[in-house]
Amino acid sequence: MCTSRAASLLVSLLVSSAISALVSAQGSTSSPWQTLSGNPPLVIARGGFSGIFPDSSYAAYSLALMTSVPNVVSWCDVQLTKDGVGICAPSVKLDNSTDISSVFKDKDKTYPVNGMATQGWFSVDFTLNDLNNVILIQGVYSRSNKFDGNLFPILTVQDMVSQVKPPALWLNIQLDIFFTQHNLSMRNFVITTSKSVIIDYISSPEVGFLRSIAGRVSPTKTKLIFRFMGKDVIEPSTNQTYGSLLKNLTFIKTFASGILVPKVYIWPIDASNYLQAYTSLVSDAHKAGLTVFAADFVNDVPLSYNYSFDPVAETLSYIDNGAFSVDGVLTDFPITPSAAIDCFAHVSKKSSGQATPLVISFNGASGDYPGCTDLAYSNAIQDGTDIIDCPVQMSKDGIPFCMSSINLIDNSNVATTPFRNLMATAPEIQSGTGIFSFSLIWSDIQNLTAAIASPYSSSFKIFRNPANRNVGRFLSLSEFLALAKNSSVSGVLISIEHAAYLANKSLGVTDAVLGALSKAGFSNQKEKKVMIKSTNSSVLMKIKENANYELVYEVDEGIRDATNATVLDIKRFADSVVVMKKSVFPTNLAFLTGVTDVVTKLHAFQLSVYVQTFSNEFISQAWDFFSDPTVEVNSFVMGGEIDGVITDFPKTSGSYKRNKCLGLGSKTPVYMSPVQPGSLMQVIPPPALPPAQAPYPVLTVADVVEPPLPVVQEATAPPPTGGSTATVPSQQKSGQPKLPAGIFLSSLALLLPTLFLL
Repeated sequence: MCTSRAASLLVSLLVSSAISALVSAQGSTSSPWQTLSGNPPLVIARGGFSGIFPDSSYAAYSLALMTSVPNVVSWCDVQLTKDGVGICAPSVKLDNSTDISSVFKDKDKTYPVNGMATQGWFSVDFTLNDLNNVILIQGVYSRSNKFDGNLFPILTVQDMVSQVKPPALWLNIQLDIFFTQHNLSMRNFVITTSKSVIIDYISSPEVGFLRSIAGRVSPTKTKLIFRFMGKDVIEPSTNQTYGSLLKNLTFIKTFASGILVPKVYIWPIDASNYLQAYTSLVSDAHKAGLTVFAADFVNDVPLSYNYSFDPVAETLSYIDNGAFSVDGVLTDFPITPSAAIDCFAHVSKKSSGQATPLVISFNGASGDYPGCTDLAYSNAIQDGTDIIDCPVQMSKDGIPFCMSSINLIDNSNVATTPFRNLMATAPEIQSGTGIFSFSLIWSDIQNLTAAIASPYSSSFKIFRNPANRNVGRFLSLSEFLALAKNSSVSGVLISIEHAAYLANKSLGVTDAVLGALSKAGFSNQKEKKVMIKSTNSSVLMKIKENANYELVYEVDEGIRDATNATVLDIKRFADSVVVMKKSVFPTNLAFLTGVTDVVTKLHAFQLSVYVQTFSNEFISQAWDFFSDPTVEVNSFVMGGEIDGVITDFPKTSGSYKRNKCLGLGSKTPVYMSPVQPGSLMQVIPPPALPPAQAPYPVLTVADVVEPPLPVVQEATAPPPTGGSTATVPSQQKSGQPKLPAGIFLSSLALLLPTLFLL
């Protein structure tokens, strides 16, 4: 617990010069903007970088400056204390953003707030001195609370300005009428503060308050912004709904220079979370001479499905859509709009971009469509994928086809069809039961309904594109190759697993793949690159004996290193290696703990390194990547120096390759620099650190070497398929495929600058 407010603030002051040094000037874009001024939109950091650190804390404001455009605006929600001091806190109720309920037990009150009885610990009941021992905490439950023990003090407006030295300041006055009812004058506070502090923007949802200060603050220094709440909410000083006020922009112009609206005012979404047509709000407001700022930009809640969980794509829809641009965005994650504005806006979709990383699809665009279907592949091609992939399975009648799992239950509706009687066990392949591809003939598999994968639905209730839940048809390998050959992709990746098991069932998957490639005209790599991937060295050895393709060895477990002898052995049968994300940047409870030597070691032996799997859902990323898939990809490419990404959202990686901030060397802006692995972990106070975990193993020769594939057995009478559950005969050990492995404030001056590699 913080025992002295003065001591805490003194420590905070130690880092102000270090933070200021990190903010380098960036030139404005020369691209045309459809903002009212013609300048790039503003990035407004709500409570600082409140998506990571507690809202309105020194660390949050500092991180926002470190990771954003140079003119980032620092937003402060102003609350008044009992003695009339203005503090920065997201709500007049302090119990959700501070530990006040623990410090002042049984001191909660119930007051009417905008006509509704509201219970909590209110700022108006405590003096600034009372709040000396109250600390800020993370108030959003989808975000990490690991930083709450860092004793972040509540900042006054003057504290924030003097310590953070923001390039621009935005004060939001949310409840002037409430404070007036408690004999406190927000008007007097603002007028007095404006004499000693430059306030660039003042916003309020109350018409009366803005009109009361309109003639008391300098219009050349301070812009007044009217904030709209929900369309059916009553504005207290006019007794009109905000929806009604929206129809009278000329009236708004009499006391404000701009408006701040929820983003759905501009791009409405329907009940299913899909975008509707954009409104004319921005163009109407611009015609009235009003700037338009959009609110509610966050990275860590599911976005409209139209954005495929990509917050950069969402920002671009407000600033670079060809029809209009808002004049600024209010965000909890200022790094995202910073990159969108400076790096991604006004980039031609036809731009080829840089050569690396190689973008390899994961079951096609399986984040938006059922994997391995015609729609998943055609959209992956449109999304700018370099390599489309086909995980090959074999049907009962020997047809190779594309499907991510040998268990049809994972990808289709097979369990709800009469084929459910084919449920069986295959312990060499997986635990539990399944309906396996080799139990159905291809014509039956073609008639199954595809199902989109939602890997985070059961634990986090995050679903992928429900409108496309059951669309598309599965492709045979020959159909897949024909699609690839006649498309813009540079090549294909064919994955082969369970070859030894299938050989004992009279199904030669490697021979089927080689035959399909030859028949489709992929016998050489002159026109299209052909990559063959497997976790089994025996598969790659057999392919090498019969064809000249790029052979890719997949390491399907987390590793921290590989012995030289192991890498030399891999080079006997592979040209490149696929590793998991955690084999590059290990994690502990979703925090990066550092970086391994895996990529460096493999590169030293001239092996390319591809990493999987990059997804867009924020829950799939370490906290260090700020819930932004672009930050993650960039950190692996620029910091981890990987050669390719394997992703189920290839559009995000394809867009990344075309952004304007790549290849700038020392001029690379901080928001397009890789994060420093392990830096956030260092910011966690010792009592809150996650338990230490055992290091990942070192890959050894024994992990890689396998006996040759068995000879494909001649076909025998098919096993019975009736009854409830059949058991697939066990395979001999020889040739068996691998089975899946069932002190912050005192060091802030040194620590925050290491969050990014400059």
